[in-house]
Amino acid sequence: MSRLFKALGDETRLRIVALLAHGELCVCHIESALAVPQPTASRHLATLRNAGVVEPRRRGTWVYYRLADQADEDCRKQLKSIVSTFAKKDVLRRDLERLVEVKGPGSCR
Repeated sequence: MSRLFKALGDETRLRIVALLAHGELCVCHIESALAVPQPTASRHLATLRNAGVVEPRRRGTWVYYRLADQADEDCRKQLKSIVSTFAKKDVLRRDLERLVEVKGPGSCR
């Protein structure tokens, strides 16, 4: 549980988790949605990956992330609660709007 909360102790990582609650995303989509440079997005994704919050999937040169299944029921409940609470924030709405603008067929080329 402490590993989960340490990983989520940053607003950018919370925003990433909230976006990934809507489905798997390419790193480039996360960068665009959050308006952060690639190294920043990758650093935060590495923290989330090391904590077991997200899982990567490589497809060619692109890396896609999704929320990892939580084996611990308490962690699963806490993550779900955090995501649903953060979903009510205006910052997530803006992130989702930017995501919709950039995400589309062929956007990761």
